Amino acid sequence: MQTTAAKTQIKLVNPHNGKLLTQKGEEWVDDAGNTFKVRNGVMRIAKEDNYTENFGFQWNKFQKVQIDQEQQELPISKVRFFAETAWKPEELKGKNILEVGAGAGRFTQVVLANTEANIYSVDLSSAVEANYRNNSHYGDRLQIFQASVYEMPFEDNAFDKVFCLGVLQHTPDFEKSIQTLCAKVKPGGELVVDFYPITGWWTKIHAKYIFRPYTKKMDNEKLLSWIDKNVDWMMKLYNFNHAIGLGKLLNRFIPIPDIKATIPDNLSKKELRDWVVLDTFDMFSPEYDQPQTLKTVKKWVENSGLEVTLADFIFYDNARAAVVRAIKK
Repeated sequence: MQTTAAKTQIKLVNPHNGKLLTQKGEEWVDDAGNTFKVRNGVMRIAKEDNYTENFGFQWNKFQKVQIDQEQQELPISKVRFFAETAWKPEELKGKNILEVGAGAGRFTQVVLANTEANIYSVDLSSAVEANYRNNSHYGDRLQIFQASVYEMPFEDNAFDKVFCLGVLQHTPDFEKSIQTLCAKVKPGGELVVDFYPITGWWTKIHAKYIFRPYTKKMDNEKLLSWIDKNVDWMMKLYNFNHAIGLGKLLNRFIPIPDIKATIPDNLSKKELRDWVVLDTFDMFSPEYDQPQTLKTVKKWVENSGLEVTLADFIFYDNARAAVVRAIKK
Protein backbone atom coordinates (compact mmCIF):
# COMPACT_ATOMS: atom_id res chain seq x y z
CA MET A 1 0.00 0.00 0.00
CA GLN A 2 1.50 3.29 -1.07
CA THR A 3 -0.11 5.61 1.45
CA THR A 4 1.38 8.89 0.29
CA ALA A 5 -0.34 12.11 1.23
CA ALA A 6 -0.87 13.06 -2.41
CA LYS A 7 -2.63 9.78 -3.16
CA THR A 8 -4.86 9.78 -0.07
CA GLN A 9 -8.07 11.58 -1.02
CA ILE A 10 -9.51 11.29 2.48
CA LYS A 11 -7.63 13.25 5.13
CA LEU A 12 -6.19 11.02 7.84
CA VAL A 13 -6.45 12.14 11.45
CA ASN A 14 -5.30 10.84 14.80
CA PRO A 15 -8.50 9.26 16.18
CA HIS A 16 -7.42 10.04 19.73
CA ASN A 17 -7.10 13.81 19.35
CA GLY A 18 -8.48 14.71 15.89
CA LYS A 19 -5.17 16.19 14.70
CA LEU A 20 -4.25 15.90 11.03
CA LEU A 21 -1.74 13.19 10.15
CA THR A 22 1.06 13.58 7.60
CA GLN A 23 3.33 10.87 6.28
CA LYS A 24 7.01 10.68 7.13
CA GLY A 25 8.59 7.57 5.68
CA GLU A 26 6.85 4.52 7.09
CA GLU A 27 5.00 6.50 9.75
CA TRP A 28 2.07 8.90 9.95
CA VAL A 29 2.64 11.73 12.42
CA ASP A 30 0.53 14.52 13.94
CA ASP A 31 1.92 17.89 15.03
CA ALA A 32 2.05 16.68 18.64
CA GLY A 33 4.54 13.98 17.67
CA ASN A 34 2.19 11.00 17.92
CA THR A 35 3.01 8.35 15.35
CA PHE A 36 1.29 5.42 13.63
CA LYS A 37 3.40 2.94 11.70
CA VAL A 38 2.79 1.44 8.27
CA ARG A 39 3.82 -2.22 8.31
CA ASN A 40 3.36 -4.75 5.53
CA GLY A 41 1.35 -2.19 3.58
CA VAL A 42 -1.12 -1.51 6.40
CA MET A 43 -1.44 1.57 8.61
CA ARG A 44 -1.61 0.38 12.23
CA ILE A 45 -3.90 2.28 14.61
CA ALA A 46 -5.00 -0.53 16.92
CA LYS A 47 -3.06 -2.58 19.41
CA GLU A 48 -2.20 -6.05 18.16
CA ASP A 49 -3.64 -7.77 21.24
CA ASN A 50 -7.43 -7.32 21.15
CA TYR A 51 -10.72 -9.21 21.22
CA THR A 52 -10.59 -10.00 17.48
CA GLU A 53 -7.62 -12.39 17.66
CA ASN A 54 -9.86 -15.26 16.52
CA PHE A 55 -10.79 -13.39 13.34
CA GLY A 56 -7.15 -12.78 12.50
CA PHE A 57 -6.49 -16.51 12.93
CA GLN A 58 -9.57 -17.42 10.90
CA TRP A 59 -8.99 -15.16 7.90
CA ASN A 60 -5.29 -15.84 7.60
CA LYS A 61 -6.06 -19.57 7.74
CA PHE A 62 -8.97 -19.34 5.25
CA GLN A 63 -7.58 -16.46 3.20
CA LYS A 64 -8.98 -17.58 -0.16
CA VAL A 65 -12.21 -19.37 0.78
CA GLN A 66 -14.69 -16.52 0.23
CA ILE A 67 -12.80 -14.64 -2.48
CA ASP A 68 -14.75 -14.80 -5.74
CA GLN A 69 -11.66 -15.04 -7.93
CA GLU A 70 -10.60 -18.17 -6.01
CA GLN A 71 -13.96 -19.97 -6.21
CA GLN A 72 -13.89 -21.20 -9.79
CA GLU A 73 -15.05 -17.73 -10.80
CA LEU A 74 -18.38 -18.07 -8.98
CA PRO A 75 -19.50 -14.51 -8.11
CA ILE A 76 -20.78 -15.41 -4.65
CA SER A 77 -19.49 -12.34 -2.81
CA LYS A 78 -20.35 -10.09 -5.75
CA VAL A 79 -23.96 -11.28 -5.75
CA ARG A 80 -24.29 -10.68 -2.01
CA PHE A 81 -22.62 -7.27 -2.07
CA PHE A 82 -24.72 -5.77 -4.85
CA ALA A 83 -27.93 -7.43 -3.59
CA GLU A 84 -27.50 -5.92 -0.13
CA THR A 85 -26.25 -2.48 -1.14
CA ALA A 86 -28.32 -2.03 -4.33
CA TRP A 87 -25.40 0.07 -5.59
CA LYS A 88 -24.67 0.23 -9.31
CA PRO A 89 -21.01 -0.25 -10.31
CA GLU A 90 -21.08 2.64 -12.77
CA GLU A 91 -22.38 5.01 -10.08
CA LEU A 92 -19.37 4.34 -7.85
CA LYS A 93 -16.71 5.72 -10.19
CA GLY A 94 -14.39 8.00 -8.23
CA LYS A 95 -16.38 7.59 -5.00
CA ASN A 96 -14.66 7.18 -1.65
CA ILE A 97 -16.00 4.10 0.12
CA LEU A 98 -15.38 3.08 3.73
CA GLU A 99 -15.51 -0.64 4.50
CA VAL A 100 -15.46 -1.63 8.17
CA GLY A 101 -14.71 -5.21 9.17
CA ALA A 102 -13.10 -6.32 5.92
CA GLY A 103 -11.75 -9.68 7.06
CA ALA A 104 -9.74 -11.27 4.24
CA GLY A 105 -11.16 -8.74 1.80
CA ARG A 106 -13.96 -10.60 0.02
CA PHE A 107 -16.02 -7.42 -0.46
CA THR A 108 -12.91 -5.28 -0.86
CA GLN A 109 -12.14 -7.36 -3.91
CA VAL A 110 -15.71 -7.02 -5.22
CA VAL A 111 -15.50 -3.22 -5.09
CA LEU A 112 -12.05 -3.05 -6.65
CA ALA A 113 -12.75 -5.58 -9.41
CA ASN A 114 -16.18 -4.28 -10.42
CA THR A 115 -16.05 -0.51 -9.90
CA GLU A 116 -13.70 2.45 -10.21
CA ALA A 117 -14.18 3.49 -6.60
CA ASN A 118 -11.53 4.13 -3.95
CA ILE A 119 -11.92 1.92 -0.91
CA TYR A 120 -10.67 2.53 2.61
CA SER A 121 -10.72 -0.88 4.25
CA VAL A 122 -10.65 -1.22 8.04
CA ASP A 123 -10.34 -4.26 10.26
CA LEU A 124 -9.30 -4.56 13.89
CA SER A 125 -7.73 -7.99 13.53
CA SER A 126 -4.62 -9.29 11.79
CA ALA A 127 -6.92 -10.27 8.92
CA VAL A 128 -5.60 -7.05 7.37
CA GLU A 129 -2.60 -9.15 6.34
CA ALA A 130 -4.82 -11.50 4.32
CA ASN A 131 -6.67 -8.56 2.78
CA TYR A 132 -3.37 -7.03 1.68
CA ARG A 133 -2.20 -10.31 0.15
CA ASN A 134 -5.50 -10.75 -1.67
CA ASN A 135 -5.96 -7.22 -2.97
CA SER A 136 -2.82 -5.07 -2.88
CA HIS A 137 -2.32 -5.62 -6.62
CA TYR A 138 -5.20 -3.18 -7.21
CA GLY A 139 -2.81 -0.37 -6.25
CA ASP A 140 -3.68 3.08 -4.95
CA ARG A 141 -7.45 2.67 -5.03
CA LEU A 142 -7.06 0.52 -1.91
CA GLN A 143 -5.96 1.76 1.51
CA ILE A 144 -5.93 -0.71 4.44
CA PHE A 145 -6.02 0.20 8.13
CA GLN A 146 -5.83 -1.94 11.24
CA ALA A 147 -8.17 -0.01 13.51
CA SER A 148 -11.18 -0.33 15.75
CA VAL A 149 -14.57 0.81 14.48
CA TYR A 150 -14.48 3.23 17.42
CA GLU A 151 -11.05 4.67 16.56
CA MET A 152 -10.78 5.07 12.80
CA PRO A 153 -8.32 7.63 11.39
CA PHE A 154 -10.90 9.60 9.41
CA GLU A 155 -12.82 12.81 9.93
CA ASP A 156 -16.58 12.69 10.27
CA ASN A 157 -18.76 13.40 7.21
CA ALA A 158 -16.01 12.16 4.87
CA PHE A 159 -17.28 9.22 2.81
CA ASP A 160 -19.67 8.88 -0.12
CA LYS A 161 -20.54 5.33 0.91
CA VAL A 162 -20.03 3.33 4.10
CA PHE A 163 -20.72 -0.38 4.42
CA CYS A 164 -20.29 -2.95 7.16
CA LEU A 165 -21.29 -6.53 6.32
CA GLY A 166 -21.13 -9.52 8.64
CA VAL A 167 -19.51 -7.60 11.47
CA LEU A 168 -21.74 -5.53 13.76
CA GLN A 169 -22.96 -8.41 15.92
CA HIS A 170 -19.33 -9.14 16.82
CA THR A 171 -18.54 -5.66 18.18
CA PRO A 172 -18.64 -4.88 21.92
CA ASP A 173 -21.29 -2.15 21.62
CA PHE A 174 -23.62 -2.59 18.63
CA GLU A 175 -25.36 0.77 19.06
CA LYS A 176 -22.10 2.70 19.43
CA SER A 177 -20.77 0.94 16.34
CA ILE A 178 -23.80 2.16 14.39
CA GLN A 179 -23.27 5.71 15.65
CA THR A 180 -19.62 5.65 14.58
CA LEU A 181 -20.42 4.37 11.10
CA CYS A 182 -23.17 6.95 10.62
CA ALA A 183 -20.79 9.75 11.63
CA LYS A 184 -18.40 8.91 8.78
CA VAL A 185 -21.06 9.28 6.05
CA LYS A 186 -20.99 12.63 4.26
CA PRO A 187 -24.22 14.57 3.64
CA GLY A 188 -25.92 12.92 0.69
CA GLY A 189 -23.92 9.76 1.28
CA GLU A 190 -25.25 6.30 2.08
CA LEU A 191 -24.80 3.67 4.76
CA VAL A 192 -25.47 -0.07 4.34
CA VAL A 193 -25.17 -2.59 7.16
CA ASP A 194 -26.23 -6.17 7.72
CA PHE A 195 -26.28 -8.21 10.92
CA TYR A 196 -27.48 -11.37 12.62
CA PRO A 197 -31.22 -10.91 13.18
CA ILE A 198 -33.48 -11.79 16.07
CA THR A 199 -36.54 -13.27 14.40
CA GLY A 200 -38.34 -14.63 17.45
CA TRP A 201 -37.98 -16.19 20.90
CA TRP A 202 -36.43 -19.25 19.26
CA THR A 203 -33.43 -17.39 17.81
CA LYS A 204 -31.11 -18.29 20.69
CA ILE A 205 -32.41 -21.84 21.09
CA HIS A 206 -29.58 -22.94 18.88
CA ALA A 207 -26.38 -24.97 19.16
CA LYS A 208 -24.33 -21.83 18.65
CA TYR A 209 -25.65 -20.10 21.77
CA ILE A 210 -25.64 -23.31 23.80
CA PHE A 211 -21.95 -24.06 23.21
CA ARG A 212 -20.45 -20.57 22.71
CA PRO A 213 -19.80 -19.90 26.43
CA TYR A 214 -17.28 -22.75 26.24
CA THR A 215 -16.00 -22.66 22.66
CA LYS A 216 -15.12 -18.95 22.62
CA LYS A 217 -12.62 -19.67 25.41
CA MET A 218 -10.95 -22.52 23.51
CA ASP A 219 -7.58 -22.25 21.84
CA ASN A 220 -8.16 -21.45 18.17
CA GLU A 221 -6.12 -24.40 16.88
CA LYS A 222 -7.93 -26.85 19.17
CA LEU A 223 -11.36 -25.53 18.22
CA LEU A 224 -10.56 -25.69 14.50
CA SER A 225 -9.14 -29.20 14.88
CA TRP A 226 -12.31 -30.40 16.65
CA ILE A 227 -14.47 -28.91 13.91
CA ASP A 228 -12.38 -30.43 11.13
CA LYS A 229 -12.53 -33.89 12.72
CA ASN A 230 -16.31 -33.82 13.19
CA VAL A 231 -17.68 -31.75 10.33
CA ASP A 232 -18.26 -34.64 7.90
CA TRP A 233 -20.62 -36.65 10.10
CA MET A 234 -22.40 -33.47 11.17
CA MET A 235 -22.97 -32.49 7.53
CA LYS A 236 -24.34 -35.98 6.82
CA LEU A 237 -26.72 -35.73 9.78
CA TYR A 238 -27.79 -32.26 8.65
CA ASN A 239 -28.58 -33.57 5.16
CA PHE A 240 -30.43 -36.61 6.57
CA ASN A 241 -32.65 -34.41 8.73
CA HIS A 242 -33.33 -32.15 5.77
CA ALA A 243 -34.20 -35.13 3.54
CA ILE A 244 -36.79 -36.51 5.99
CA GLY A 245 -38.40 -33.11 6.47
CA LEU A 246 -37.14 -32.45 10.00
CA GLY A 247 -34.36 -30.05 9.13
CA LYS A 248 -35.97 -26.92 10.56
CA LEU A 249 -36.75 -28.68 13.83
CA LEU A 250 -33.52 -30.62 14.42
CA ASN A 251 -30.68 -28.99 12.52
CA ARG A 252 -30.50 -25.98 14.82
CA PHE A 253 -29.08 -28.36 17.43
CA ILE A 254 -26.23 -29.57 15.19
CA PRO A 255 -23.17 -27.35 15.76
CA ILE A 256 -22.66 -26.31 12.15
CA PRO A 257 -24.28 -23.48 10.16
CA ASP A 258 -27.64 -23.85 8.45
CA ILE A 259 -26.15 -24.95 5.14
CA LYS A 260 -29.32 -24.62 3.08
CA ALA A 261 -30.03 -21.09 4.33
CA THR A 262 -26.61 -19.50 4.69
CA ILE A 263 -24.15 -21.09 2.26
CA PRO A 264 -24.29 -20.77 -1.55
CA ASP A 265 -25.60 -23.89 -3.27
CA ASN A 266 -23.29 -23.79 -6.30
CA LEU A 267 -20.06 -24.82 -4.56
CA SER A 268 -18.03 -27.94 -5.26
CA LYS A 269 -17.91 -30.65 -2.60
CA LYS A 270 -14.52 -29.44 -1.33
CA GLU A 271 -15.55 -25.78 -1.41
CA LEU A 272 -18.72 -26.58 0.52
CA ARG A 273 -16.75 -28.40 3.21
CA ASP A 274 -14.30 -25.50 3.47
CA TRP A 275 -17.18 -23.02 3.86
CA VAL A 276 -18.85 -25.15 6.53
CA VAL A 277 -15.61 -25.47 8.52
CA LEU A 278 -14.98 -21.73 8.22
CA ASP A 279 -18.54 -20.74 9.14
CA THR A 280 -18.60 -23.16 12.07
CA PHE A 281 -15.40 -21.66 13.44
CA ASP A 282 -16.95 -18.24 12.85
CA MET A 283 -19.98 -19.30 14.91
CA PHE A 284 -18.12 -20.53 17.95
CA SER A 285 -14.93 -18.46 18.28
CA PRO A 286 -15.96 -14.75 18.50
CA GLU A 287 -15.92 -12.96 21.84
CA TYR A 288 -19.22 -11.25 21.01
CA ASP A 289 -22.33 -12.45 19.19
CA GLN A 290 -25.21 -10.01 19.64
CA PRO A 291 -28.10 -10.39 17.18
CA GLN A 292 -30.63 -7.56 16.91
CA THR A 293 -34.06 -6.95 15.46
CA LEU A 294 -34.49 -4.92 12.28
CA LYS A 295 -36.64 -2.49 14.23
CA THR A 296 -33.90 -1.82 16.79
CA VAL A 297 -31.14 -1.25 14.23
CA LYS A 298 -33.43 1.00 12.19
CA LYS A 299 -34.08 3.09 15.31
CA TRP A 300 -30.36 3.38 16.10
CA VAL A 301 -29.58 4.56 12.57
CA GLU A 302 -32.39 7.11 12.67
CA ASN A 303 -31.21 8.33 16.08
CA SER A 304 -27.83 8.99 14.46
CA GLY A 305 -29.44 11.42 12.03
CA LEU A 306 -29.81 9.32 8.89
CA GLU A 307 -32.98 8.65 6.91
CA VAL A 308 -33.60 4.90 6.62
CA THR A 309 -34.56 3.85 3.10
CA LEU A 310 -34.75 0.11 3.79
CA ALA A 311 -34.94 -2.09 6.86
CA ASP A 312 -35.82 -5.58 5.69
CA PHE A 313 -34.58 -9.00 4.69
CA ILE A 314 -32.74 -9.25 1.38
CA PHE A 315 -32.75 -12.60 -0.43
CA TYR A 316 -29.96 -13.71 -2.76
CA ASP A 317 -28.92 -17.16 -4.02
CA ASN A 318 -30.33 -19.45 -1.30
CA ALA A 319 -29.48 -17.06 1.52
CA ARG A 320 -31.04 -14.06 3.24
CA ALA A 321 -29.66 -11.12 5.18
CA ALA A 322 -31.09 -8.52 7.56
CA VAL A 323 -30.16 -5.22 5.93
CA VAL A 324 -30.56 -1.56 6.80
CA ARG A 325 -29.82 1.14 4.23
CA ALA A 326 -29.86 4.86 5.00
CA ILE A 327 -28.94 8.28 3.58
CA LYS A 328 -27.50 11.23 5.45
CA LYS A 329 -29.45 14.36 4.53
